[in-house]
Amino acid sequence: MTKTYIPTIDISSLIKNNFETQRAFKTIKEIEKACIKVGFFQITGHGINLKVIKKTCGVGNKFFNLPDSKKRKLSPKKWNKKNKNLYRGYFPNDVNGKEGLDIGDLKVTKKYSSNLNNQYIEHLNLGKCLNKSSISILNKYFDNIYRLSETLFKSVIKLNKKNPDISGKAFSRLKTLSTLRFNYYPNQTKPVEISKQDGVALGCETHVDSGIFTVLYQDRKGGLQVQNRKNKKWYDVPFNKNALVVNTGRALEFLSKGKFKATNHRVLWNKSKRLSVPFFFEPSYDFKMNQSFLNGSKFKNNGEIYEKFLNKSLKKFIEYQR
Repeated sequence: MTKTYIPTIDISSLIKNNFETQRAFKTIKEIEKACIKVGFFQITGHGINLKVIKKTCGVGNKFFNLPDSKKRKLSPKKWNKKNKNLYRGYFPNDVNGKEGLDIGDLKVTKKYSSNLNNQYIEHLNLGKCLNKSSISILNKYFDNIYRLSETLFKSVIKLNKKNPDISGKAFSRLKTLSTLRFNYYPNQTKPVEISKQDGVALGCETHVDSGIFTVLYQDRKGGLQVQNRKNKKWYDVPFNKNALVVNTGRALEFLSKGKFKATNHRVLWNKSKRLSVPFFFEPSYDFKMNQSFLNGSKFKNNGEIYEKFLNKSLKKFIEYQR
């Protein structure tokens, strides 16, 4: 059962955003089943070239190999008093055992961010640490993974017999709170946490994600585990170089009225270096979180805006206590 607990779905029939074919309908039903039963699945046929993924991982590894003083040039104010950013940027491994680099939409300019004056829409000057080639690679990957994530969300909308194009009401480039993150686990001398449930040493605490979907590339070291909601057992997410790992988040759980639940996951303690690249697909900061968006004949444009929904969700993560 361990090998097959995390289903693998070929989504090539959805990539051109044609959801009307028989094959596409079958794929969407597979996604629905995986979301309901597991909350995690791997996708192949996703349209992102493996070379693009490898180049993106290469940028991450190159960044984390920089001296600490160089990396902190991209830190939020908490770890670099010279910077104004509070949300985007680099956090060091003395926070929770891993290093991270949080990047928002790379199309956000300094002028746009300044005029908008939103706590989460921040321009991050990657040029302080990365060359133009590396930034171009990140730009391309953000564009690709954002487009892919929106295709997955459109398939959920289609399940609810609505027009997939309404995804534009929830997601808008420049306003999205989506985050491309690099997680780097150095040679950890001790676990971040010992699981109270089964005594297992962890490199990343048990948690659920905040957004609609998380789309992740994990390296060959693996270590990611998913909890079965019924029997509470933990199952490994196997490494597949051609696949991306997808999981449901709290925002999707809310919008689907609990049909697609956010799922507990964790990372095992690994004494060797490890890199993962999650993309947190998050709605626009001003999107009204109303369950009529996916359910009901007409969307009621009221409710808590996503910015506030996210704010409450992030409070439990130590790296966001800034």
